[in-house]
Amino acid sequence: MTTQPPPAAELSDAEARRIALRAQGFLGAPDRRGGVRAVLRHLGAVQLDTISVLARSHELIPYARLGAVGRRTVEDAYWTEGHSFEYWSHAACILPVEEWPHFAFRRRAYRSRPQWYHELPDSAYDAVIKQLRAEGPLTATELGGAKNGGEWWDWSASKVAVERALMYGEVVCTERRGWKRVYDLAERAIPDAVLHDDLDDRECLRRLVRLAGQSLGVGTRADIADYHRLKGEQFDSVVADSGLVPVAVEGWSKPAWADPEALASVPRGRHRTTLLSPFDSLIWERARTERIFGFTHRLEAYVPKPKRVHGYFAMPLLAGGKLLGRVDPAREGTTLVARQVSLDTPKAVAPMAQALREAAEWVGCDSVRIERMDRLELMPDLVKALG
Repeated sequence: MTTQPPPAAELSDAEARRIALRAQGFLGAPDRRGGVRAVLRHLGAVQLDTISVLARSHELIPYARLGAVGRRTVEDAYWTEGHSFEYWSHAACILPVEEWPHFAFRRRAYRSRPQWYHELPDSAYDAVIKQLRAEGPLTATELGGAKNGGEWWDWSASKVAVERALMYGEVVCTERRGWKRVYDLAERAIPDAVLHDDLDDRECLRRLVRLAGQSLGVGTRADIADYHRLKGEQFDSVVADSGLVPVAVEGWSKPAWADPEALASVPRGRHRTTLLSPFDSLIWERARTERIFGFTHRLEAYVPKPKRVHGYFAMPLLAGGKLLGRVDPAREGTTLVARQVSLDTPKAVAPMAQALREAAEWVGCDSVRIERMDRLELMPDLVKALG
């Protein structure tokens, strides 16, 4: 672990929380003119996931920051005009196209990888590249089928080849169509100005650590490294040259670093009241969420139903700069169903009602129904607040 110099500033836990909220776009007036693309650039990465309850997670991210932006507008903002690409960052993420050079270190690592889970048949790789050059952009189905007919992991030769080409950087995912990746040659889809692997590994890491620090505002070694799934020793090797400055945060047992611009002014403005996707970058790292908000967040979609505490896709409620509860939503026709509502305080009733009403309207629902609550005594107040 890196040896940290003396802190440049000492922050209270409340100051660190406000810095984090502003860095993630939840404090102050949203950039409506920049819209979804500004949100993506600001965050640096928006995670994709297959689960769709109210909407898919990559739609929920800009909604939480901008309000009820049209869902078609969201998709167009991501995928038109060569603005972004999909690659492996924190997970499978949408990334601003200008970040393509920063992931050269990861592409090189994949190219030198000695073993893979899937066998790559002879000539399959060249065949996929040839087909994309002649016909692309194409989905795996259009390339000859994604599966061999067995289980989901039993990929076809063309699927194995195109996914390998994507990791190598010869192919890029330019959009999702019906949740299927659409592949094209990087030489055709990525602007010439950024289509290169000129940055060495150290420079890639230095830039990603700086960008992660800017997107988080303030964070520990683990927080910042986790943002783009870097290793701790990779963080250690470049943090001194990243431009981030060491800080001490009240109540944090580990050293922290901050974006100097985040320290230059006091975070002010309106706090967002909204429901968060469990895959929102504000709450990606569980230990960080507990440290900043005193809130234990866990996605229970992959937990056996009898063992779930808060529900399949419990969405935390952000209000007044704090996480005050959560709701597990569903949709039945034009009704948004709150299958389970968990509130940490009676003060969360009004913001939960507001967040549920706004989410319902955004997805085209005209009513909200509460099925269960952890604090039954608050059920009448929430029903009344919903109107």
